[in-house]
Amino acid sequence: MQTKLTLRLDSALIEAAKIQARRNGKSLSAFVADYFAQFAPDTKAPELPPIVASLSGVLPPPEHGSLDEQGYYRFLEEKHR
Repeated sequence: MQTKLTLRLDSALIEAAKIQARRNGKSLSAFVADYFAQFAPDTKAPELPPIVASLSGVLPPPEHGSLDEQGYYRFLEEKHR
């Protein structure tokens, strides 16, 4: 069930959000709904755009272990020896 929501925001922020929504090919309502969906515990996240989904798995696995913070530090230490 959809319900109407009224927000009071700075006009410049609203215009910026409209531009970003247009860039993503969405209405402002859909854009805001996708953002809010991140916070709902049982809501499925929106699907990735096809171009982004196609990039999944393109890069080879990292040579220097995991991509966590410690792995990054190990990479930098080896790089700057």
